[in-house]
Amino acid sequence: MQFADIPGLPETKAHLINAVKNNHLAHALLFHGPEGSANLTLSLALATYLYCQNPGETDSCGTCAACQRMAKLVMPDLNFAFPVIAKAKESDKGDDKDQKVDHLANWRKFALEQPYGNVHDYIYFNGFEKKQLNISVGAARQIIQTLSLVSFEGGYKIMMIWGAEFLNQQAANALLKILEEPQPKTIFILVTTQAEQLLTTILSRTQKVMVRGFSDQEIHDYLVEAGLADEQTAAQISMIADGNLREALRLVNQVEDQQVVWIRNWFRLCHGKQFKDIFALSDAFHKFDKEAQKSILQTGVNVLREIMLKNVEVESLLRTKGDDRQFINKISGNVLTEDHIPGLFELFNKAHYHLERNGNAKLIFTDLSMEIVLLMAKID
Repeated sequence: MQFADIPGLPETKAHLINAVKNNHLAHALLFHGPEGSANLTLSLALATYLYCQNPGETDSCGTCAACQRMAKLVMPDLNFAFPVIAKAKESDKGDDKDQKVDHLANWRKFALEQPYGNVHDYIYFNGFEKKQLNISVGAARQIIQTLSLVSFEGGYKIMMIWGAEFLNQQAANALLKILEEPQPKTIFILVTTQAEQLLTTILSRTQKVMVRGFSDQEIHDYLVEAGLADEQTAAQISMIADGNLREALRLVNQVEDQQVVWIRNWFRLCHGKQFKDIFALSDAFHKFDKEAQKSILQTGVNVLREIMLKNVEVESLLRTKGDDRQFINKISGNVLTEDHIPGLFELFNKAHYHLERNGNAKLIFTDLSMEIVLLMAKID
């Protein structure tokens, strides 16, 4: 992974490269940003730059032996820790060495194939459904033992902990001393989307690298330049994704770029009180997988945002174009006003919450539809 492989984020890339050049890179870094951001990819690009034998002004060379090995994540001095299935009991003398080795190849494959994936993707990738995950104290001991060894090639030893929020309290406490006083040329890189779940003692020992979500333009340009979508589709997907590149890639791969059309049709049925068609739409919604269902609700939230901006006459911030913009113009003010958008936001967030907790998708969608019908009836 090189910095050039990551769309946009010029300010974060420059900050990291300058820290390396000026010898100001902290020995413990926390890459923290929203889901679908470049937390992991920036971490890997930084590691590649540190190992590169011929680093340039703005990126690693991509051709040296070290860069080639980093492209496969098989650099001997780059070590990974990540959540695995929690053991029922953990002995004081035991460690997770065998468990980690069993999953290391899968972790590398996941990181290469889904570098913007989230924990749910990781769970499905490994078949960990309905299993509790953590990074245990045994894994922490293995980290300490690994970092106590001499570097294979005399350069940096890097320990990258992905999903750092899964460090249990014992494991986090076991790492405090080595985080504060590591061996020379040892770098910890913690990667998380939920820094608030880390112990304060861990947070205080790391330098924060805040990774923002991608802009619509960055996602749009990436999809077009990579040949994943045409201009119009990329524009729609980037609006729906709302800074989440994982979501954008999922929409492309599953051809879900018509979700705004789905929302338009749904709102029209609710406004027209066409209950038979609404129930048919509930059946169709129920047949989607959970990620697609959540994505539809997120699209609905994005459409509500557009309606709100139109209602308060801040059209310069509108993202929709073409038929979607015409729909926003028609429904805002006439059907939905700024007074009703907060209530709808709450309803959509509540539905998303229940989906996350494995509620019945058909009932959730039907209930939400009836709430929308009632709200629109009050407006009329």
